[in-house]
Amino acid sequence: MASTVSSTSSVDYVSALIRKLRQEYGNGRTRSLDYRKEQLRRLYEFLSENQKLIIEALKQDLNKPWFETIMVEVDFVLNEIRGTLHNIEQYVQKKSVSKSIPTLFDDAFVWKEPYGLVLIIGAWNYPIQIVLGPLVGAIAAGNVAIIKPSELAPASSRLIAELLPRYLDPQSYQVVVGDALVSQRLLEQKFDYIFFTGSDRIGRLVHQAAAQNLTPTTLELGGKSPLYVDSSLPKSAMRIACRRIVWGKMMNAGQTCIAPDYVLCSIETRAELLENIVQVIAEFFGSDPKETADFGRIVNRHHFDRLTSLLETSSGKTYYGGVTDAKQLYISPTILIDVQPTDPIMKEEIFGPIFPFITVRNAQEAIDFINERPKPLALYLFAQDDNLVDRFIVETSSGALCVNDVVLHCSLDSLPFGGVGQSGMGAYHGRYSYDTFSHDKAVLVRGFNSVLEKLGSRRYPPYDENKMKRLLRLLKKRQFPPVPSLNVLIASMVAFFIGWLLHSLIASDQSRC
Repeated sequence: MASTVSSTSSVDYVSALIRKLRQEYGNGRTRSLDYRKEQLRRLYEFLSENQKLIIEALKQDLNKPWFETIMVEVDFVLNEIRGTLHNIEQYVQKKSVSKSIPTLFDDAFVWKEPYGLVLIIGAWNYPIQIVLGPLVGAIAAGNVAIIKPSELAPASSRLIAELLPRYLDPQSYQVVVGDALVSQRLLEQKFDYIFFTGSDRIGRLVHQAAAQNLTPTTLELGGKSPLYVDSSLPKSAMRIACRRIVWGKMMNAGQTCIAPDYVLCSIETRAELLENIVQVIAEFFGSDPKETADFGRIVNRHHFDRLTSLLETSSGKTYYGGVTDAKQLYISPTILIDVQPTDPIMKEEIFGPIFPFITVRNAQEAIDFINERPKPLALYLFAQDDNLVDRFIVETSSGALCVNDVVLHCSLDSLPFGGVGQSGMGAYHGRYSYDTFSHDKAVLVRGFNSVLEKLGSRRYPPYDENKMKRLLRLLKKRQFPPVPSLNVLIASMVAFFIGWLLHSLIASDQSRC
């Protein structure tokens, strides 16, 4: 069972826990492929067997609909585990690399090794996915780990702390619960890798703490993810586009790091967009979203007050929604129009069901608007002009670019998920998670071939001009023709050998004559 907040906040407790985990890592058990697979299967069992309890916990924390809990929390991580188990045999293989002439008959490869002791700090908006998703990669790579769920999702945090140790090996994986003081105590310690998901403000503090020990980090931060709807989008696609947009924006009551944050469009496109979005909101949530079980709530009073303040200080007009209820921490789906770039709501990530609209004249103005601001975690484009899609790929920078949909790129574990610049550093999901929690160790294994040693001996003193010229010729990078397939290579070698043998026999016969 996880310890209480009071004990985990003590320096002695944290130090002892870290010593224990480092000792366990030193035993080498986590490097065993069979051990890694077994722990991943147990994590799978934890999610499968406790699905109802997870749904209840997220209902308490965020009033999250059961459908969203299964789709983007439980099954998301289950899929991550499935994919990792399917491919881990391939992940652990050494990767051979090209060689120079002096090392031609040596063994050169990249070996993936675990970092050691990793710290995973989760966020409250997706308290299962954001903690256990990275843990899949940490386990697969052979690390030991401490995971710190967010105290702002207390029911989910308690569930993880109480139940996860019944499934995972507590000698290798520990859950630490508590408030910001606990996180501070953890960050004062030396880890081999830190994985943090949260705001850019806290991310900077984590990065500064990690820098004290030169600890590598992955920071999944977020920011304002723009959505541009181009006039090239045909009317036949507009309804589909709006269904996708509303789903991505209003999922988890807008508390999603890759939710579209604001809309850029022309004044003409805006009229059609607004009409369709309002209709889709009614289709999804009814005439009063407060009454449906399919729309969540704001996580706590602090964030509720922050969002209502953004509404009150906006110079834009409320086109739709704007209903709030402090007792229920409810903010209705809300659309603001005529918002100014200088408004407070455009200065920070919204993280709520509020959708500001800013008008631009054309795509170039939209690109300029995006590029004048910090690089977003995600960028969304709705257009059917292939040239415009290419322009957004080349002329903008973001963690991800998703065209004609929102959020869905996150579901592909074949794509890296991560930010760039202010929206974060590093990436994970699928193979990228394994790579994130692994160090690429360069390995060169040499033999004592006398011919190669003769070639390489030109590096030894005493130095002279002739040695230098010969050594540089050996080391010079050259463009070689493509290497044929193994079958072709073997056939060529056999043909060469037969040809050489026949030539030798004929020459031998001729010499006897």
